[in-house]
Amino acid sequence: MRIVIAGGHGQIALLLSRELARRGDLAVGFIRKPEQADDLRAAGAEPVVLDLERSSVEQVAEVLRERSADAALFAAGAGPGSSAERKYTVDRDGSVKLAAAAEQVGVRRFLQISTMGAGSPPRPGTDEIWAAYIDAKTQAEEDLRSRSLDWTVLRPGRLLDTPSTGLVALAPPPLAPGSVPRADVALVLAELLGSGAGGGSVLELTSGETPVADAVRALG
Repeated sequence: MRIVIAGGHGQIALLLSRELARRGDLAVGFIRKPEQADDLRAAGAEPVVLDLERSSVEQVAEVLRERSADAALFAAGAGPGSSAERKYTVDRDGSVKLAAAAEQVGVRRFLQISTMGAGSPPRPGTDEIWAAYIDAKTQAEEDLRSRSLDWTVLRPGRLLDTPSTGLVALAPPPLAPGSVPRADVALVLAELLGSGAGGGSVLELTSGETPVADAVRALG
């Protein structure tokens, strides 16, 4: 299986690339900077230099077509310290562009990393940047749900850099707020891709008591 990942140099994407390689699959990761390529290769992924903000749907579609992609994953984000404007140009528009490209070339399986809190208006008094982030993620989810794709939206809780526990809580919203290691997010994504489970679902994810494979299997 070949999975094209937007945001291929992100922490979750690199962890996922290693897990996919371990399972015999291949990640193809979009990167903006050529100097990031070695990090992807070290994770077992194929790097493709492509700036999603500045590329057209047709350019993105061409990569999906050339790499014979079986699935696409939106894992990109403007990142800490970015402006409210870039929350929309990356976190919303990047997902819209990748999803449109997937539709264009017939790549039906599409996973989107969102965040807990998306799907509802930001709370009154929320910081402007965080409010823009939540709004951008919500709009990206709404766009994806409108498409004829086998989509899954994954909303992790607060992300941790701690080692994987392999134990999660995974369910449609609402799930009690919590945190989750990035490594466990990667494991859940790999299991969703490998099993095909969770199609047409918005799922929330935190650390919990259920092994990843069992939690994904329970989705039906």
